[in-house]
Amino acid sequence: MRRLTKKKALSLVKELDAFPKVPDSYVETSAAGGTVSLIAFTFMAVLAFLEFFVYRDTWMNYEYEVDKDFSSKLRINMDITVAMKCQYIGADVLDLAETMVASDGIEYEPVHFELSPQQKFWHKTLLHIQERLREEHSLQNVLFKTTMKGSPTALPPREDNPSQPLESCRIHGHLYVNKVAGNFHITVGKAIPHPRGHAHLAALVSHETYNFSHRIDHFSFGEKLPGIINPLDGTEKVSNEHNHMFQYFITIVPTKLNTYQMAAETNQYSVTERERVIDHAAGSHGVSGIFMKYDISSLMVKITEQHMPLWKFFIRLCGIVGGIFSTTGMLHGMVGFIVDVICCRFQLGVHRQREEGLLDGQNNGENNEQDNGPADLTGNHTQCLEAES
Repeated sequence: MRRLTKKKALSLVKELDAFPKVPDSYVETSAAGGTVSLIAFTFMAVLAFLEFFVYRDTWMNYEYEVDKDFSSKLRINMDITVAMKCQYIGADVLDLAETMVASDGIEYEPVHFELSPQQKFWHKTLLHIQERLREEHSLQNVLFKTTMKGSPTALPPREDNPSQPLESCRIHGHLYVNKVAGNFHITVGKAIPHPRGHAHLAALVSHETYNFSHRIDHFSFGEKLPGIINPLDGTEKVSNEHNHMFQYFITIVPTKLNTYQMAAETNQYSVTERERVIDHAAGSHGVSGIFMKYDISSLMVKITEQHMPLWKFFIRLCGIVGGIFSTTGMLHGMVGFIVDVICCRFQLGVHRQREEGLLDGQNNGENNEQDNGPADLTGNHTQCLEAES
């Protein structure tokens, strides 16, 4: 009974075989089939090789959620050069609650506004990257994936030592502010506390010394990541007027970045610019200076670097091999069918012409026999008599 059960199970398995074996004696090979097979194998190898590079590549996945963190501090990183002496200007932050933030983390360094040749090359390269980022936003993903490998975004040190006096001021460092909207500004005079906010001591500075031409080498929010290019990096504004107001309206988006290189919490931002000359006689009122008014979005972006799973890679490989094999087999069969049809019609036409020629010859012969009937009979009778004698 056990043997019968095993035989039945084995026969049932054989009936379910989806890959029937064909004897070699029934298989016929051809040069055309071999050529198609070589082409198919070449395509399979090339596509499988390219698919391996796709498997090795990664992409950035963007997710959005509500930012529930309101108690933490917001870090502002800056590196700005203003074409005025350091004793004439002051930088500070006034948030939405009119709370003045201490500027202990800001340093004022007398420098030359004109860059050295090496610094000019760095600045030109930075502007070129910014231009490419505006045209191709996907380039930012490449910067995210190569944060630890990217070149530093800080202005390189000056390699020469000019003899001219230092006429400009480099304001660099960082501040920690409340996570609310605020206004970071650079204007004439040092900031002094005030019961209703704050004020700048600008009475002792002559209007003739006002010059708010500036260059922003770096300006960012949150953790400072090497290799990341921010929208204001490389911005340079030159003014020919003494009383000039430069305004930057910034929208900050909290960002969590998780890549195979690092994990960090930082911020991205978008910016719009506006500038105008202060002329009270013409109705253009305001305070000369550089004003960066920022607001924080309630949404947070989570950027995660993802990789293709191994099982998906194998499925795609199977699809490539099976798809090319089936497609080339169908094309080969279709081309062979078309060639056979064309050749058969041609040969059938020749065969019909030959048959028609033979039929015409037979008909002509029968007609000739009917026309020459008595002569043929006489000849046949004479041959018969000769045979009898």
